Amino acid sequence: MQYSPLLLVVSPTNNPFLISLVLFLFSLVILITLSQLLCYFYPKHKRLQLPPGSMGWPYLGETLKLYTENPNSFFSNRQKRYGDIFKTHILGCPCVMISSPEAAKIVLVTKAHLFKPTYPPSKEKMIGPEALFFHQGDYHSKLKKLVQSSFLPCTLKASVSDIENIVLNFLPTWENNTINTLHEMKKARKLLNETLRKLIARRRKNNNIDGGLLGVLLGSREQKTGKNNELSDSQIADNVIGVIFAAHDTTASVLTWLLKYLHDNHHLLQAVTKEQGGIKQRLIEANRGLTWEDTRNMPLTSRVIQETLRTASILSFTFREAVHDVEFEGYLIPKGWKVLPLFRSIHHCAEFFPHPEKFDPSRFEVPPRPNTYMPFGNGVHSCPGSELAKLEMLIFLHHLTTTYRWEVVGDEDGIQYGPFPVPKRGFPIMVHPQK
Repeated sequence: MQYSPLLLVVSPTNNPFLISLVLFLFSLVILITLSQLLCYFYPKHKRLQLPPGSMGWPYLGETLKLYTENPNSFFSNRQKRYGDIFKTHILGCPCVMISSPEAAKIVLVTKAHLFKPTYPPSKEKMIGPEALFFHQGDYHSKLKKLVQSSFLPCTLKASVSDIENIVLNFLPTWENNTINTLHEMKKARKLLNETLRKLIARRRKNNNIDGGLLGVLLGSREQKTGKNNELSDSQIADNVIGVIFAAHDTTASVLTWLLKYLHDNHHLLQAVTKEQGGIKQRLIEANRGLTWEDTRNMPLTSRVIQETLRTASILSFTFREAVHDVEFEGYLIPKGWKVLPLFRSIHHCAEFFPHPEKFDPSRFEVPPRPNTYMPFGNGVHSCPGSELAKLEMLIFLHHLTTTYRWEVVGDEDGIQYGPFPVPKRGFPIMVHPQK
């Protein structure tokens, strides 16, 4: 019987080594083919790794560190170690923190549909589940337009005298007293809230739906373009309360830092007082109160507010939640994980703001680089009342700097959290009328 040369080569009887080699190569080809098929059919994001970082202690994560360390150090130390994207575990949630302007823009603007806004259940219960903060899509878009229309310059112009009257009635209670600045600022916001609530009650009683946020929300029920345009009483109430609540602690914290930074930088206090003194002189000569146009002519004071918002970064970060598994910058963000754009880290980056720890309002003489200055957030869920907040600060500083002087009680420095970062002990001061 004749055998072919090939058969002689592969015959296990004649050449066991070569047949083993062939089987090995054949198995290797099968494995490569299977791996390619798996790569094709298995989603790419399932093969991605989580961002680097530490999840901290079981259950507690790194929450205690976040609220006991200087927030600048907490974020910057992890950013230096892990990069602009890292994971952690705070407030009971696994989180991915991002600290580059480009990544923040992706989460908040260009791919905002992949990251829904999320808040602790306690906050949702306190404000009301129908508030725009807790929603996405058409309902959120509709409410955002309604709320924003209440804070346009044409609407705010009519609010200047009302805000000024509240400030003028409130400031004399500080004279020759030692006060806790943070507490008093919250008291001022409470007074404003009570005034607004009385207005709401009066408007409801008189069936007056003209003007203001409440009027806009009430007016939306009068549209005849379909059921979807109507807002229920609970939706109206939740959103009015939500806007008031959102501004309460944040505005009080910013005003507290404003007084501290002006106290610590006496040359700026003198310059702001001089700017506001010139405006006050014109008001006296014209025998009138502040107007919207006056508040647009406070460039230095406005820059001081901008720098306070940057340096203090009351809103250190904002919470978003991945609506499904997301591939992000080469990493996997699992569905349900929180995603936190770190406004504080971006605001304190030397690349965007040279010597970031220095309080320097002159840096805002030129516009900051896009997506590097976000004290009120960014995108569709940015704060709709930012212009009102700045207007309140300008009016407050006008009357405080031109009528009063203040000095710090005690010498304790540092930061406390409640939950926003504020000077230790709420920055106690003694207030005196100017001579």
